[in-house]
Amino acid sequence: MEPRTTLVATMEAVKLRNLFLVFVVLTVSTVTAHIADFDEVWQNRAEEAMTAACQAYHPDPEKVINHFNKHVHKVTQGDNSTRRELHKYHGPCLATNPIDRCWRCQKNWAKNRMRLADCALGFGRHTTGGKGGKIYMVTDPSDNDLVNPKPGTLRHAVIQPEPLWIIFARNMVIRLSEELIFTSNKTVDARGANVHIAGGSGFTLQFVRNIIIHGLHIHDIKSGNGGLIRDSVNHYGFRSSSDGDGVSIFGATNIWIDHLSMSNCADGLIDVVEGSTAITISNCHFTHHNEVMLFGASDSYSGDSVMQITVAFNHFGQGMVQRMPRVRWGFVHVVNNDYTHWLMYAIGGSQHPTIISQGNRFIAPPNLAAKEVTKRDYAPESVWQSWLWRSEGDLMMDGAFFTQSGNSGQSYSKRDLITPKPGSYVPRLTRFSGSINCVPNSPC
Repeated sequence: MEPRTTLVATMEAVKLRNLFLVFVVLTVSTVTAHIADFDEVWQNRAEEAMTAACQAYHPDPEKVINHFNKHVHKVTQGDNSTRRELHKYHGPCLATNPIDRCWRCQKNWAKNRMRLADCALGFGRHTTGGKGGKIYMVTDPSDNDLVNPKPGTLRHAVIQPEPLWIIFARNMVIRLSEELIFTSNKTVDARGANVHIAGGSGFTLQFVRNIIIHGLHIHDIKSGNGGLIRDSVNHYGFRSSSDGDGVSIFGATNIWIDHLSMSNCADGLIDVVEGSTAITISNCHFTHHNEVMLFGASDSYSGDSVMQITVAFNHFGQGMVQRMPRVRWGFVHVVNNDYTHWLMYAIGGSQHPTIISQGNRFIAPPNLAAKEVTKRDYAPESVWQSWLWRSEGDLMMDGAFFTQSGNSGQSYSKRDLITPKPGSYVPRLTRFSGSINCVPNSPC
């Protein structure tokens, strides 16, 4: 084999050096974790989470990028359209990217909901959620008892020990009294109902694995006061106050967030921290928020070196300010997203993250001081110039520009990689971002 220094080798070395730190840091970070009493149950969950992260970490992220781009090429083959067609869609199927094509053209989607679990791409592509488990129907939007949640409520559903595919009986607004703490192997599937998580706390995916969240509106989330909260059928404990994230992913693996409409949360819309990995965030519509997505919460926490996230087919729309995303330590593939608004910057980071930006559309704001897509925090150019940040096939509009970095010795091999579709395809690929109105017995 021809000797070469690759990103893969670098990331593997970092992984081996730092994974041993994860469990120690997780077990002592009780304040950050919002766990006031870090008992044996949570210690065991933290240890299991570390093991899951080791298993989910992909030693060759090039293959994941290649796999993703191959699927995009297949869907767009023979289509040279670059227009953002705003008139009524008349195509044979209301699906324009490979994730959606996997399920949305099926008129019997409501009878075969679990097909969705076969459709993820990117680093979270092995996520199956509650596939193979029972269907659990949420019939009650209340959230009045945090220790003994009522059967039929969303809180009762997500703490059950077995895999579940959770759906909703009708349209509803759920105001969570405190953070909603998940157990592993769950799908929350809002297709066929207009479901809003609003006016209260958000979702917490902590030390869990294999979660799909699909089709919800999540907005106007507040920070919580904490208190006694049940986190499984057999355990409850005292939690400190929550930050007010829409979705908080903490020490979790194999997570797929798809077709959410999110806005106006007290903290981040989606935060991914503390050694979480194997995550895809796709087809979401983000609006009216300042600090949108934070990947890696601390410059001092090297355990986030195992973080691998795909951000694909999302629309960053009106009222966006910054952090789309902001990254520390990990590897993030930002691909085929539409950035139509930002006030400060779009993609930022610190502590030498690897960011591969492919086939996105960036429309800069009128402010001449905010034309740059990228922002490096807390590091002089002499330091950040060695970070691997690449822009390939991105469409830059209204003066937008992406400052690349990283030398040839760090660059991942492109020998076997498929060239990404250019950013001119993004209006089509992201056209149906956000929660969509699905009707049973009809293609979605």
